Amino acid sequence: MKKLIIFILSLSILGLVNAQAPKSYTSSEILLQLKKLNTVGSVLYIAAHPDDENTRLIAYLANEKCLRTGYLSLTRGDGGQNLIGSEQGIELGMIRTQELLAARRIDGGEQFFTRAYDFGFSKNPEETFTKWSHDSILSDMVWVIRNFRPDIIITRFATDGSGGHGHHTASAMLAEEAFDAAADPTRFPEQLQYVSVWKTRRMFWNVSTRFANPNADMSPYIKLDVGGYNPLLGKSYGEIAAESRSMHKSQGFGSAKQRGESLEFFKPLKGDTTGLKDIFEGMDFSLKNKIPFDEKKLQSLGYDKTTSKNMFIRINKILNYESLNCMNSTEINAKIQDYYLIFQNNKLVSDSILRKIKLNFLNNLFINSIAFFSETNSDNYNVSVNDDAKWSSSFVNRQNGMRINKVKINTFEIDTNINLETNKFITVSKKSKIELEKISQPYWIEYPIKNNIFQIKNQKLIGKDFLANTPIASVNYSTYDDNFNLSQPIQYKWVDPEKGELYRPLVITPPVMLNLTQKSFVFTDEKPKEIKVIVKAGKDNIQAKIKANLPQGWTIEPAFANITLPKKGDEQIISFSIKSPLVISSVVEKQSTINFIAEIDGIEYTKGIKEIKYDHIPVQTWFPEAEAKLVKVEVKKTFNTVGYIQGAGDEVPASLEQMGYKVVMITDEQLQNGNLNEFPAIVLGVRAFNTNEKLQQYKQRVFDYVKDGGNLIVQYNTNSFFGPLKDQISPVPFKLSRDRVTIEEAPVTFLLPEHPVLNFPNKITNTDFDGWIQERGIYFATEIDSSFQCPLSMNDQGEKPNKGSLIIAKYGKGNYVYTGLAFFRELPAGVPGAYRLFANLLSLPKNMQKLPR
Repeated sequence: MKKLIIFILSLSILGLVNAQAPKSYTSSEILLQLKKLNTVGSVLYIAAHPDDENTRLIAYLANEKCLRTGYLSLTRGDGGQNLIGSEQGIELGMIRTQELLAARRIDGGEQFFTRAYDFGFSKNPEETFTKWSHDSILSDMVWVIRNFRPDIIITRFATDGSGGHGHHTASAMLAEEAFDAAADPTRFPEQLQYVSVWKTRRMFWNVSTRFANPNADMSPYIKLDVGGYNPLLGKSYGEIAAESRSMHKSQGFGSAKQRGESLEFFKPLKGDTTGLKDIFEGMDFSLKNKIPFDEKKLQSLGYDKTTSKNMFIRINKILNYESLNCMNSTEINAKIQDYYLIFQNNKLVSDSILRKIKLNFLNNLFINSIAFFSETNSDNYNVSVNDDAKWSSSFVNRQNGMRINKVKINTFEIDTNINLETNKFITVSKKSKIELEKISQPYWIEYPIKNNIFQIKNQKLIGKDFLANTPIASVNYSTYDDNFNLSQPIQYKWVDPEKGELYRPLVITPPVMLNLTQKSFVFTDEKPKEIKVIVKAGKDNIQAKIKANLPQGWTIEPAFANITLPKKGDEQIISFSIKSPLVISSVVEKQSTINFIAEIDGIEYTKGIKEIKYDHIPVQTWFPEAEAKLVKVEVKKTFNTVGYIQGAGDEVPASLEQMGYKVVMITDEQLQNGNLNEFPAIVLGVRAFNTNEKLQQYKQRVFDYVKDGGNLIVQYNTNSFFGPLKDQISPVPFKLSRDRVTIEEAPVTFLLPEHPVLNFPNKITNTDFDGWIQERGIYFATEIDSSFQCPLSMNDQGEKPNKGSLIIAKYGKGNYVYTGLAFFRELPAGVPGAYRLFANLLSLPKNMQKLPR
């Protein structure tokens, strides 16, 4: 049987963005993949965020039931907190996207998204749908369902609000709507030029009541034991799930491995669910249900009696082979050839989409089963658009004879005509132009976010996990008398002395990039401020004119700068002096934007470059606009030096420096033995008590600093299952709650209008709470000791006033402050009032007069 094996491009790109070392499959893993070829069912799990998914259930469905299993996360988690660094917003979404992909590589699932931007915590679905376009997100979910074609949909959350987050409830509500809409040709008919309607057979809620109440009565629900052991993987599904869930490191979700029985519970929601005792009851996912299974049916397709008889014997052997675990490599390869007989024949499998899915799967399995290694690498990890790059393709054939016919990268092609001897390592190197005109920007941030929706122009990209414009190497091989093409991502490989061999994606960059040293520049007086622009060459021989677009009334010197960068990677720092207008009236005008431009031969380039590096995910690169906030605000200070103890990571120190403070980062050694009393004020970074073990160990020294007259500002911490506190974080008792105010425009009431924090050295008014982003604050104080003063009160609509956002206590000669106000978001975003209020916190006078609570 002659066959043509073609790797689908989307799979190649997936490999690229993951940038992992080439995967070598063990015999047992190949056998598991063969088992999956004998099933045709699929399950789609739906929730709101990265880390919402049930990794144990996904692992069970994908590897025990051998079903194609997908997780549809409505968002990429952009609005969450970050336990491992200072990235927020889009950058946090990129990290959490990669954490999801790492989790899916472990548990065997596939990953999908909608265009929804995670705007932060939401208390109910009504609030959620004021931020998201209901129909836009519903359309995306219908699109994913019509493409993935699940037999079963399972939601993580219920529609009754018990999930505790407006996004959670909204995901359940939208999932039930999408179940029906995907089967209705009148709903989103514009999709039908690419896909067909799809009727999912049944839908369940994966009941999570026992999270809140371990003793809850679960008898009304369908139960399923997913705690089994997979002998081919050598792990239980609880063990696989823990490894998968532990990839959500930015959220602090490291998990213990569970072994033994583990029950999941399900409530029927839609479809043919009446009287079910098992979620799979009456559903046969075997391949034989999809193909003719007797000689007469084969003859009815046009085959003669002899051919029908031979095909029946062969197909029967495939579908009823029970001894997979005993197969050697020769038998595995023979069985793969048998599967090609089925899936390349449109008479045997009339469902073209199923054939495409299975052939895609089969092609990958084939390459791994013949122990063939191939990769294409660049000599650098980036290359400018339409520039030359040196690359090399390497091959090892560990079993039978193989021939490399040609290698093609975009439009460049070379004939290799190399016969590979068994276990001989061969490399072909070449320098050629990488003819790509678009940079490697992740597809969902190619255009600016609008109304909390990522703007994706290409319908076919919606739902995809991670795609970027990337060079692909297509290699043509011959083996077993057959020709096939394998499309591979071009990557960069290097050896780290500590970590060994590493890979990262080859990134297409602009010819020149502009990086600013700050996101916001704060002008507190009439003095000009220096803005430094780091100009980086993406290729050799860059000559560019650097200039800026300024808001009205602002001035810049020099007006432009000409630069020359001889070599790729060269950098030059250009300093500009920016001066603010004398008078700015409104909050909107106080927050302006400056854009920098590099002009080369009449073409303008406006992007910077940013890399995100963590060991548990591939290096991520994106290209933000070369812009910064210009903030004009009147801020008075009473001193110039602030001590800062780092927590989980935030950008508050840089913001304080913009206000004119000298920020001294307090090391562990200083915390243990240094003179803390030299600082008029010390600030603790977000989640400092959650993440800084030395702070927990030496916190009494910090409390003594307050007692001796210091001013301590503690930003938010958490006391939850995922971020427990070992002890009290204050010398004056209070407790942390999960209370928050999520509406950034929520009214703020001044309970103590004469309090120094609202008057000294800056007079705080309600206008200082205009222009805040995402939320007012999180993790407010509760059960507050009477020694604390609570100057502010705020609440979301329909809730009681909450005075726990900012609490201040006199302790000894100094002041202890805990605040859940979201300074870690507001200051980097350039919110004027946040700067003024924070300056007042730093300036709280010693021996502060106690005022009524």
